[in-house]
Amino acid sequence: MKRAQTGSDVSGESVGSVGLLQGSALYIAAVLGTGILVLPALAATTAGPGSIIAVLAVLGLSIPLAGTFAALASRYPDSGGVATYVRLALGKTAARMAGYWFFFGVCVGAPVVAILGSTYLVSMFGGDRWVVVVVAVLILIPPFISNSFGLRASGAVQLVLTGALVAIVVAVVALAGPAIEPGNFAPLLPHGWAGVGAAISLFVWAFAGWEAVTHIAAEFRNPRRTIPLATAIAIIAVGLAYLALQVVTIGVLGDRAGDSPVPLLDLVATTAPGAGRIIVATIAAVVALGVMNAYLGAFAKLGAALGRDGDLPRWISAGSEAGGIPRRSLAVVAALIVGYLSALVLTGLELTPFILIHTSCMVAVYALGMIAAVRMLDRYSLGWWFAVVSIVLVAGLLILAGTSLLVPALLAAAAIVVTFAKKFTNRKSPRARDSSTDVRTAIPRPR
Repeated sequence: MKRAQTGSDVSGESVGSVGLLQGSALYIAAVLGTGILVLPALAATTAGPGSIIAVLAVLGLSIPLAGTFAALASRYPDSGGVATYVRLALGKTAARMAGYWFFFGVCVGAPVVAILGSTYLVSMFGGDRWVVVVVAVLILIPPFISNSFGLRASGAVQLVLTGALVAIVVAVVALAGPAIEPGNFAPLLPHGWAGVGAAISLFVWAFAGWEAVTHIAAEFRNPRRTIPLATAIAIIAVGLAYLALQVVTIGVLGDRAGDSPVPLLDLVATTAPGAGRIIVATIAAVVALGVMNAYLGAFAKLGAALGRDGDLPRWISAGSEAGGIPRRSLAVVAALIVGYLSALVLTGLELTPFILIHTSCMVAVYALGMIAAVRMLDRYSLGWWFAVVSIVLVAGLLILAGTSLLVPALLAAAAIVVTFAKKFTNRKSPRARDSSTDVRTAIPRPR
C-alpha cells in the first residue's frame, strides 16, 4: 500500500518551509477576514457599548477551538486537515463528509469574500453593479497566481499582506482615537444582555477560520513548536484588532455606527477626511486578497488530499505531499469558485444564502473535528480539555445553524453514496478495490 506523503519524514522531523512569521500571517488572515469591514458597526448597532463585552466573550470562547486545532495540526500534520483527523478517529465515510463540507461547502464563501471587498472598493469611488462583479474577479486573480507557485511564494505574499493589514488597522485606530467621546459609552447595555448575546452571534463568525490552516500544517517547519506559537500570536492579534476597532467605533460613531454601508469610512473620515477613502479602499483590498490567499492554499491542499485518499478522482491528488504544488486541485477550486460566483450574480448578489451555506458547513466540520480530537488527543491533556469544551460550544452553533444545515446534510448524503458505490464496485470487481491511502501508516504519532 502506498504511503501518504506528510509534512514530516520518517524520523518525525518537518520538511516544510513555513516558519513562525509566515504561519502567524496565514492564521491572522484566515481568522481576521472581511469581518473588520462591517462587524464592529453591526455589533455596535445591536448591543451598543455592550458589544465590547461581546468581543471579549467571543475571544475567550475561541481559545479552546483554536487550541484544539493547534493540538491536532501540530501532532498530525497532513494536507487533509480535519478530514484526516476524522479519518483516523471515525473512519473513511465520516472523513469524506468532513472533506466534502470544507471543499465544496466552505468554498462557497470565496466569491462572497471577493464581492464584499469589491463592494467596499466600488462604494469608495462609485460604480454600477457590474463594476462590483468585475472588481471581484480582479480580486480573485492574484491569490490564484501566488498559490500556483506553491506555499513558499503564497506564504511570502501573505506575510506582506498581513503586515500591511495590521499596520492599517493600527493607523485607523490611531487616527480615530482622538475623536472618541466618553459619553458614547453610556449606557453600557442599551439593549440589555439580549443585545450582547446577538452581538456574540455576529462575532462568532469573525473568530472562525482556525481549521483552514490545518490543511497546510504539513508545510510548517517544526509543526509541534511553530503551530501552537502561530495560533497564540493570531489569537492575540485578532483579539486586539477587533477589540480596538470596537472601542473606537463605539467611542467615535456612537448611535451612528450602523447608518452607513461603509462604516470604516465614517470612522476615519472624522479625523482624516481627505485620506479616508484611500485608507478604507486599501483595507478592503488587503483584507480580501489576504483571506483569499490563505484559503485558496487550504482548499487546493485538501482537494489533493481527497484525491490521494480516494474521495475525489485520483488525478487531482498531485501535490498533496509536503512541498508539493497542487495545481490540478487549484484548477478545480477555480472552476468551483467561477460556478459559485456565477450563481451569486444570477441571484442578484444576494450574499446571505451563500454566507449561511459557508458557515453551516464550517460548523459541521468543527463538530466532527472536535469529536475526533476527543478520541485522538491524550485524555486529560490541555488539548483534550479544549476539545471537550469546544464540543459544547459547537453544539450551540449547530442549534443556531438550524435549517441552514440542509446543504451539509446533502453533502453528507453524497459522501454516503460514494461509500456504497465503492463497496458495490469492490464486490463486483476485485481489481477495483478501494486503493485509497491509509494515512494512519504515514502520519507521525506524537511522542
